[in-house]
Amino acid sequence: MIPAAPATAADDPVKPLTEPARAAALADDLGDTRSGGVYHEDGKLVVTVTDQAAARTVRATGGTPKLVVRSTAQLKGVLHDLDELENLPNTAWGIDPRTNQVSVDIFDGAPADSQERIEKSTAGDPGAVRIDRFKGEIAPKATDLRGGNRIRWRSAGGGCTAGFNTKDSKGRIYTLTAGHCAVGTGYGWYMDWNYADIGTQTAYGYGGTKGDWAMIRANSPDIRPLGTVRYHGGIYKQIDRSRYPVIGDPIHRIGAASQDKTGHVTKENVTVTDRDGVQMRGMFASNVCALPGDSGGPALWGTTALGLLSGGSGEERCNSSSSGSYQNYFMPVQRVLDLRGLRVY
Repeated sequence: MIPAAPATAADDPVKPLTEPARAAALADDLGDTRSGGVYHEDGKLVVTVTDQAAARTVRATGGTPKLVVRSTAQLKGVLHDLDELENLPNTAWGIDPRTNQVSVDIFDGAPADSQERIEKSTAGDPGAVRIDRFKGEIAPKATDLRGGNRIRWRSAGGGCTAGFNTKDSKGRIYTLTAGHCAVGTGYGWYMDWNYADIGTQTAYGYGGTKGDWAMIRANSPDIRPLGTVRYHGGIYKQIDRSRYPVIGDPIHRIGAASQDKTGHVTKENVTVTDRDGVQMRGMFASNVCALPGDSGGPALWGTTALGLLSGGSGEERCNSSSSGSYQNYFMPVQRVLDLRGLRVY
């Protein structure tokens, strides 16, 4: 019996091409004139090619080749012609290797002659462009702004917590926070996590009978102010009413630094003098814990807005019970609403 010949490397099956980065590198190696791009199809990575030699190269590396009419270089040329067009809001285009075309999206808000201009620009390569129409307009996705979010003001970069979003009689929206965060008006505020603009501080109170509050005109197109408060873990609670607190009321206090903590109202109509000698009247006290950065954050119970955190005992951490020996002070939110003609929503 003649022994079987030993297996050689040539006999080993080629492993399927499964890594997008390798497929993209293969297309790059072929060059812009011999490939038209890469895409997924039925669990496989397809590498488009313009000649049979390129197809054999793709098969040899475990990829799935597809013969196409237009190379990446040709599609980029079409793309360049479209990029030269001006004043075409609410349109978008890009190369789609699946159809071997440049895909164009036209939204309702686009000029009436958009399609005509696009087709004229690409008339030199019939069939190279596919046009789809969509409803609406192309607009940035606004960032949700809720009570409990960390916010910052631009001049100093300091951080506080958003309290409640409110509306006036004309439907204009104002975000409430603590007045000591940015003493004055004209400060621009933004979201801490993605720097989205909120708006400008238009009024504040800090000291004396004014207490400690500020209102930010939340009119930036970058944000969407909601009438909810964000609890730890991404839980949201709607606020639909407000009132003055009563001694013994349970409260939840939400802050960007310490998240949500629970306590009770221990005093009302309190006069507080802080370490800088600023006296604030008509505040209320609670045994709930709070940390630096929580200032301005909302105090509430259920769906009812009660207060905005001002400050208090200098705890550095909050224990699991979150209330006890702590003593923190709040601005009654109803005073601000009454003073400024606002309401929660």
